[in-house]
Amino acid sequence: MRIILIRHGDPDYEHDTLTEKGRREAETLAAQIETLGIDDIYVSSLGRAQDTAAYSLKKLGKEAVATCEWLQEFTAQFDPNLPGAPVEAFAAHEYRKNPETGKYYTRGVWDMLPSYYNQHPELFDKDAWRTSDIAKYSNTVEKYDGVIREFDKLIAKYGYIRDGQCYKCEQGNEKTIALFCHYGITSVLLSHLWNVSPFMPLHFMVVAPTAVTEIATEEREKGIATFRMLRMGDLTHLNMAGEPASRSARFCEVYENQDQRH
Repeated sequence: MRIILIRHGDPDYEHDTLTEKGRREAETLAAQIETLGIDDIYVSSLGRAQDTAAYSLKKLGKEAVATCEWLQEFTAQFDPNLPGAPVEAFAAHEYRKNPETGKYYTRGVWDMLPSYYNQHPELFDKDAWRTSDIAKYSNTVEKYDGVIREFDKLIAKYGYIRDGQCYKCEQGNEKTIALFCHYGITSVLLSHLWNVSPFMPLHFMVVAPTAVTEIATEEREKGIATFRMLRMGDLTHLNMAGEPASRSARFCEVYENQDQRH
């Protein structure tokens, strides 16, 4: 079985759709989508993923098997208003107050500063991240467990049942499913398949808009399956069309470069 994770095109976050560049990217992806041999497609319910998938669905003459709420972007939030919350984990100048309540708005947990996680190696431990201060002052564990629970339900429909670090293969198959989703949720799903902390992929990898990430089962022992990466963040379709990759989700390469996101 193969799982293909496809990030949405360059986003217009304000309107939850695609920029003009994002539409070019989605159209370029669709031109090559038949080469992936996709059987079933699942799509995040957010507009930018829906709009990206629409080009490929039309090209394939398919409809999505389902629109999935759990495939939405991973929105676990850190609450700086809680007593004892490690507010230094996030850039001070990015905290904003709600003018009506006087409280700070919550922050996405994966916007942590390197200076903070450098001092907190527990965040990158397979199990210890769950009891870290970031987890304590956020809903990360609840959100994470909700996502992986739904993911495993989906995989079970194809014959693979989670069993510790691996999957019991009750009915192996060679189907290919595609999930049109988001960068953060891709990181969460990969962490579950790799058995690592979600903060590993969230902070040490990035997939550009419309990037293709491909994972396949490996059944070296009868009835025991693992998932292995075949390619990650592949942008061949954009490169072939001469369409530059978007920097969405990336920060500045060099701090002095003020033209890139800090």
